[in-house]
Amino acid sequence: MRMPRALILIACVVLSACSGDGRDIRLRDMRSFSDGPDEFSILPNKALEAPADYAALPVPTPGGTNLTDRNPLGDAVAALGGKPSALIASGVPASDAALVSHASRSGVSADIRPTLVVEDEEFRRRKSRFTRIRLVRVDRYNDVYKRQSLDAHDEVDRFRRVGITTPSAPPGAR
Repeated sequence: MRMPRALILIACVVLSACSGDGRDIRLRDMRSFSDGPDEFSILPNKALEAPADYAALPVPTPGGTNLTDRNPLGDAVAALGGKPSALIASGVPASDAALVSHASRSGVSADIRPTLVVEDEEFRRRKSRFTRIRLVRVDRYNDVYKRQSLDAHDEVDRFRRVGITTPSAPPGAR
């Protein structure tokens, strides 16, 4: 007795839905399937050198930074003529104070970050209902968040229709 191909396909899909433990709400699937190391996670330290003054060394902190640790973003900023210290978050800069006060004119929720974490996890849980049923691994992040993203060209067109000048936007839409 031969089983129809459709029945075999349905059985494979049902069995693949049962694989794994727990419910997977991750939408990004960027795992490496090779046995080797991830060459992008290895970051060699700078060369060791004796400091001019041992008393000026920072106090060691578990999990903290080290003088020989690389700082790729800071190195890039310094190479381009900027200040690497600007990357360290130290509150709102004076140049952005007017923007922050205008944006917070209707009040600011103090617990917005934990609230967004809970809401986003629930959103991903709803959108991942049928992600376990798949024959091929797929990165679904962009598909799931598509309705929450803006189309830059549509926004430029909308601003121009209202009369807002958009000098930095390209002259032709699309």
